[in-house]
Amino acid sequence: MYRNIVTMIIMLYALVVCPVSANVPRGVNLAKLDNWDIVIVENASPSVIYAAEEFRSHFSQASNIHLPVVSKSEPATDGRHHIYIGSSPAMRTSNVGFSTDEFGQEDFRIIVRDDNIAIAGQSQAETRGTLYGVYTFLEDYLGVRFLTVDHTYVPKIGTWRLVGPLDRFYHPPLRFRWSYYGETNRNPTFAARIRVNTVTADAKLGGKTGLKLINHSFHQHLSSQKYGKEHPEYFALIDGERKLEMGGGGPELCLTNPNVLRIVTDSVLDAIKKNPNMENISVSQNDNDKYCRCSLCAAVDKREGTPMGSLLTFVNAVADEVAKEYPDVMVGTLSYWYSRKPPKTIRPRPNVQIQLCSIECCVLHPINDPKCKKNVQFCQDLANWGKMCDHISIWNYNTNFRNYLLPCPNLWVIESNIRYFAANNAIGIFMQAAGNALGAELSDLRNYVMANLLWDPTRSGRKLIDEFIDLHYGRGAEPIRRFINLTHETALASGLHPNCFGRAKDYAIDEAITQAGLEAFAEAMKLAENETVRARVEKASICAHRAAIEPIWYIKDNSTVDPALARRMQPLVKRFLELCKKYGVTNVSEGGGIEAESERLKRIVGL
Repeated sequence: MYRNIVTMIIMLYALVVCPVSANVPRGVNLAKLDNWDIVIVENASPSVIYAAEEFRSHFSQASNIHLPVVSKSEPATDGRHHIYIGSSPAMRTSNVGFSTDEFGQEDFRIIVRDDNIAIAGQSQAETRGTLYGVYTFLEDYLGVRFLTVDHTYVPKIGTWRLVGPLDRFYHPPLRFRWSYYGETNRNPTFAARIRVNTVTADAKLGGKTGLKLINHSFHQHLSSQKYGKEHPEYFALIDGERKLEMGGGGPELCLTNPNVLRIVTDSVLDAIKKNPNMENISVSQNDNDKYCRCSLCAAVDKREGTPMGSLLTFVNAVADEVAKEYPDVMVGTLSYWYSRKPPKTIRPRPNVQIQLCSIECCVLHPINDPKCKKNVQFCQDLANWGKMCDHISIWNYNTNFRNYLLPCPNLWVIESNIRYFAANNAIGIFMQAAGNALGAELSDLRNYVMANLLWDPTRSGRKLIDEFIDLHYGRGAEPIRRFINLTHETALASGLHPNCFGRAKDYAIDEAITQAGLEAFAEAMKLAENETVRARVEKASICAHRAAIEPIWYIKDNSTVDPALARRMQPLVKRFLELCKKYGVTNVSEGGGIEAESERLKRIVGL
């Protein structure tokens, strides 16, 4: 009797449950892809070919399974299971097929279902969606982490790694993303892996965004070298004089002079004609505060309550001419320094882009912290610009430009700042840091956090910091984390509100903090499990060694240094310079190269 009941139960399960289960989508065990292949379209674009290779290479490292890459122009009928990389007839007619015709340049969709996988973005050449989709799959489902130029973490899959079923679409919220570090700028392959889309036009890497950084550009359109001698009236009137010698790219322009408008407009139209893929062009002030005070410019600025009055009037006039010939190209200008405040009545044309700069802001507190008086006005300016302009981008400052190598306790605000900018409809963010240098303070960690948050502002900055520290510094992670936390907690408790041009004292870095840093890195060196990890820890320790020589850093002449101080600093300077040389540090500040500073320091302490 018992045996008959069991038989009946099994039969009922087979008749009722199994057919229903067969209709339920199944996931994929990534550990069991031995007989799979990677399918790309025939005559695939360079970026799709590269995306397939990136998938194959990293998947092989994770699984020891070597997947072939095959080209198919027709629907697959071979009975095999496939990973479709990029849009193709084979993918579109498969059980995971979809159209990418309406996708943007960086959009992608991932479908995992019933023993097939599809990862695809827009099919046109020099688009990045498919490549970015592959990197997202590797990160989110294999656990790969692109930590630094020379450190990619690839965990082993093991015997079971079920993914899906899933159907996922992603549209990056920011069209322009630039984590501005030398490590990114000099390594386009790494930049693509962390989805910085501003570094290279290489078709293999999907090209780069058509949006350019809005930067100081008046001197490019109308230079004092070319026009100054014969037409000084083209340039700003300052204290009754047309001053042609000026730092920051040269003198500002007289923005109410009709000939200036004509010359700049012609220059802009010519530049767009020569670069048909351009999505925006800069028409912006040079990098000084000597804007024109002639009676006509001053009258506009007085009426509008800001020097942005004459500037935006001028930019609007250029934008009107651009719109006639190139309606899809934006004319961008900086809202920076004296021009940050929006005008009272003038409004940007629909094709004008405003790049808002936060150079005056406190770097220790979130931009939108209502308790930080240094940041309140910036938030008000951003809100006001947002009411009148649909094309806002951000220029944010993320390093100590005066001291690239000093500890700068602003890691914790990166998440909140990027999220705030994105929530206020920024189309792009330039996170300016040590872009002209290598080896700046914790640059690898900072670059990782910034790039990941630019790609997805919903992520946790603290988790990204911890993830990087744990994976990159191994057993030496905890002392380094402790030191980073100490610098941040001390700075926040200090009541300071520094900008991005500080000395150690401006960030609450004193002798006790410095000593704690040296001890933390020494402990991390002892804990590190191998030479590779020790080297990473040692490189990170440069910031503590730089803080240790702060007492003599600003001394220019060795005749003014106390002999006892010089003797005490001598071994510290020697070690600091050894580490800088060993790890390829190129700059100590935005304008200071390591070679000149090394000679000065050795002279000061008698090395």
